Amino acid sequence: MLKRTEQLLLFALDFICINLSWTLYYWFRMKSGIFPDVSLPDFWMPMFAVCAYWIILFFFFGLYRSWYTQSRLDELTDLFKTLSFGVLLLFFLIFIDDKGVGSPTQSRLSIIVYWFMLNIFVGSGRLIVHSIQRKLLESGIGRRSSVIVGWSDKAKELYHSIKKFPALGFNVIGFVTIHNENRESEHDGIPLLGNLQTIETIINTHKVKEILVALDSSEHNKLLDVIASCNSSDVQLKIIPDLYDIISGQARTNQIYGFPLIEIMPQLMQPWEIFFKRLLDISGAFLTLLITLPLTLIVAIAIKLSSRGNIFYMQERVGKDGKHFRIIKFRTMREDAEKNTGPVWAGKNDPRITLIGNFLRKTRIDEIPQLINVLEGDMSLVGPRPERPFFVEKLSHEIPLYSRRLKVRPGVTGWAQVKHKYDESVEDVKKKLEYDLYYIENMSLRLDIKILINTISVVLLGKGH
Repeated sequence: MLKRTEQLLLFALDFICINLSWTLYYWFRMKSGIFPDVSLPDFWMPMFAVCAYWIILFFFFGLYRSWYTQSRLDELTDLFKTLSFGVLLLFFLIFIDDKGVGSPTQSRLSIIVYWFMLNIFVGSGRLIVHSIQRKLLESGIGRRSSVIVGWSDKAKELYHSIKKFPALGFNVIGFVTIHNENRESEHDGIPLLGNLQTIETIINTHKVKEILVALDSSEHNKLLDVIASCNSSDVQLKIIPDLYDIISGQARTNQIYGFPLIEIMPQLMQPWEIFFKRLLDISGAFLTLLITLPLTLIVAIAIKLSSRGNIFYMQERVGKDGKHFRIIKFRTMREDAEKNTGPVWAGKNDPRITLIGNFLRKTRIDEIPQLINVLEGDMSLVGPRPERPFFVEKLSHEIPLYSRRLKVRPGVTGWAQVKHKYDESVEDVKKKLEYDLYYIENMSLRLDIKILINTISVVLLGKGH
């Protein structure tokens, strides 16, 4: 089942089940005779308002992401948590001010009944959808094109296990070997498609959606190469669990469907976190630009008077998913600073930096115009720093997982910026990449706020570089 089809079906069933729960709750509360006689409130308007409330809440809590590889128990657990939170919120928003239900005890009873009905009906609806999905997958409908990385007994054993459990949804179309030596060309009718050096071509040619990694213990050092090779493609990456210790601390992992495969680098944030992160970006950028407008005018005059050239400096950078955009900063170097050298990193006591530019960099004031990039959607307040295309291409070849930074919006500030200095060498980039990967795999609103507070501290104390 296509992801969009699954989401639409879930949405339709949720709509039906939520309204059915409301209808039965309304009858229980108003017609069952358990509660005192009261004047009947409106039925339709509250029903649709409450239904919209639940649909929005389900979206924010990630209940419309694809569940076909997840345990149905996991989905019901998440549904239970979301409904419990939502009913508590409704209690404070609606029920606590409701004078139509008798005593407090009766009011609490009605809330419990409504919560119980929601769990039964919405949970049953979702079980029906995923039971149908499972039957379709077992019939060969909707499976995702997959390749197994590895050509050992472990890889072949993984293939036979997948063949035994068709409801996993993997359609293995071939193997990819780590090494280049010649081997037999197929196993059980499944061909050897190529090696690690050609995996990107294999992914594009065969429209691969899943990469299943089954490496021997002697090949553990190749795991990072596998991840780096697949990182630029829109594929899901899963490994045999005994490799977990290799990536522990570097990747957020989820076990899927009770099957011994672990997902690497799944969805980074829940939909509700993505929504509020963007809301924080827009509101924070707009307010900061407004508050710092007098400072911006003073800085603009100072730059114009202190050196020849434009007030602002615009440069092409690489953003989310490799999209190029022009970053805006206050100019801190003399005009044509890289005319004779080409792209180079700024160093400590760099002679190209102007006197006013040195002050702007230490206080991070030169970054203020980037808030325009945030409002345009090319950047976020917090994220890995955007780099120039020249360096992105160079470093992607030299450093495994460097392109992983391109999975999220770049930021005005970030975990690497508050923990490390500016890039002056490849070693600095490698060190900051560790901080960037930590941020990417642990993204949350809480971490963003922590980084913003640290950045304010750096600005106020003048600790910038």
